[in-house]
Amino acid sequence: MTARNKPGDKSPENRTSPRLATVDDESAGRRLDNFLLTELKGLPRSRIYRIIRSGEVRVNKGRAKPARRLESGDVVRIPPVRQVGKEGAVSVSRGKADWINQAVLYEDDALLAINKPSGLAVHGGSGISLGVIELLRAARPQARFLELVHRLDRDTSGCLLVAKKRSALRALHESFRDGVAKKYYQALLVGDWQGGTREVDLPLLTNQRRNGERYVTAGAGGKSARTRFFPLETYSGCVLTKVQLFTGRTHQIRVHAAAIGLPVAGDSKYGQEGGWRPPGLTRLFLHAERLLLPHPTGSGEIEFTAPLDERLESVLSRLRP
Repeated sequence: MTARNKPGDKSPENRTSPRLATVDDESAGRRLDNFLLTELKGLPRSRIYRIIRSGEVRVNKGRAKPARRLESGDVVRIPPVRQVGKEGAVSVSRGKADWINQAVLYEDDALLAINKPSGLAVHGGSGISLGVIELLRAARPQARFLELVHRLDRDTSGCLLVAKKRSALRALHESFRDGVAKKYYQALLVGDWQGGTREVDLPLLTNQRRNGERYVTAGAGGKSARTRFFPLETYSGCVLTKVQLFTGRTHQIRVHAAAIGLPVAGDSKYGQEGGWRPPGLTRLFLHAERLLLPHPTGSGEIEFTAPLDERLESVLSRLRP
C-alpha cells in the first residue's frame, strides 16, 4: 500500500502542511494525476491539474506533469488542500446513476466495458464537471477501484474500458501499449472513395494549438501513427468505413481521414468548415465499435462490441437508396 500519515496526523481536510507519499509496487505505472485522485478523494480533477501545474506537487523533489508515470519508490509531495472528502464529493442524481449502469456492455471482477455516448467526456476537467469515470464512481460508491484503461474523444461514441483492479489496469495498459489490443471503429467519411482498403502511415504532432484548443497535424517529427480504412458501404458523396487502429494517437482517425481528402462526417475541427454533411447528422460520425484483447487475468481473449446508436443508424437509412 502507499505510505500513509503517521498516527496522530491531522485529517486531509484540516492539514496545514504537505505530506509525503511513497509509491508502492501496486501504484507503480500509474499517472501522477490518477494517483492524486486516489490520495485526495473528492478533489475535482481540474483542481488536481492546478496544483500539479503550480508546482505544489513534487515527485522526488522535482516538478512533474500530470501524465508522468510513477515508479515504485518515487516520493510524491502532496500539498494541503481544502474541500476534500464529503464537501468535495461528486453528487449524482439517481437518474444519472441508473443511466451509467445501463450503459455497461460487459462486467466481471476485473473490468467493465461501457458504451460511451457522443458528447460525454471520459473524465471531468477543463470546464467539464462530470465525465464517465466520475459518474461511474458516484454511482458505485462502494467500489474500491475504478480507473480508465484508455480514452475516447468527447465526440466519439463506443467501447470504453474501465479496470476494477490495479493488476487488471496494468495488464490492460500493456495490451494497448504493445499493440496486442485490436481496435475497430466505424466512420462515415465525406468524399468519393476510390479503390479498396487504404492504409495511412503518417506521424502525428500533438503539441499544436488552434483557438486555444489542442490541434493535431500530420508531419515529420511527430509520433508514428498507422490507420487502415475498409470501405463498407458507398453512398452519394460519402462512404461508411470500418477503421482499424494500430496506434492510439490523439485524434488519429480524424487527422488521417482528412489527410487523404476524406474527412469524418460532422468533424468541424479537421473537416471542411461549413462543408456538406448528411441529412440528420448532428454529431461526429465516429464510433468505437469493437475491442478484442487478452483478458487481464490470462483467461483467454475477450471481445466487446458496441452497436451504433439510433441517430447514426437513422443517418445511414436516409443515405441508402
